[in-house]
Amino acid sequence: MDNDKKGLLFVISGPSGVGKGTICKKLLERRKELKLSVSVTTRAPRPGEIEGVNYFFRSEEQFQDMIARDEFLEYMCVFGKNHYGTPKAYVAEQRAQGNDVILEIDVNGALNVKKRCPDAVMIFIAPPSMETLKKRLVGRGTETEEAVERRFAEAVKELAAAGEYDYIVVNDSLDKAVKDTESILVSERLHVSNNPKLINILKGE
Repeated sequence: MDNDKKGLLFVISGPSGVGKGTICKKLLERRKELKLSVSVTTRAPRPGEIEGVNYFFRSEEQFQDMIARDEFLEYMCVFGKNHYGTPKAYVAEQRAQGNDVILEIDVNGALNVKKRCPDAVMIFIAPPSMETLKKRLVGRGTETEEAVERRFAEAVKELAAAGEYDYIVVNDSLDKAVKDTESILVSERLHVSNNPKLINILKGE
């Protein structure tokens, strides 16, 4: 049977240090049909980051031009410094082709996407404890102590938004968190509401 259907948009988010990026990477390795939405940012590339793979790196002026042209699903300024945004065109194009898209963003961005894309599947990645989250933030070794404290304070606020999501996955064991998240992707793809053409075929229409 021909299962022709529109691709789904999976929004995976949670506080900094919770491991959402690692989970997304594993999912993309396991499920080749998934596409990762690449964000636009005004911050400078970090060592090893590649244009068009990790981010689309743009100047502040270029970013503001994109805002004026309404080219973002969501965008925000992080800690009053750098802008980040999700380009609409890529997501729409991939979904129209039947591909599922993963969008890995912070909580504020995720809630903005939900407003513009009500059919997005919202998945919240939570830490097993705040103590564990703090250790992960420190363990990354990429930021100053002040920056870590700022991200931790923001994480406390973000955890309060978990109830706005469709699913919640606790990242205690990475393997289990990946499997749990993957099961959500599979279940949503099999949902009756996401298979209208197949339902019509079964009804003889």
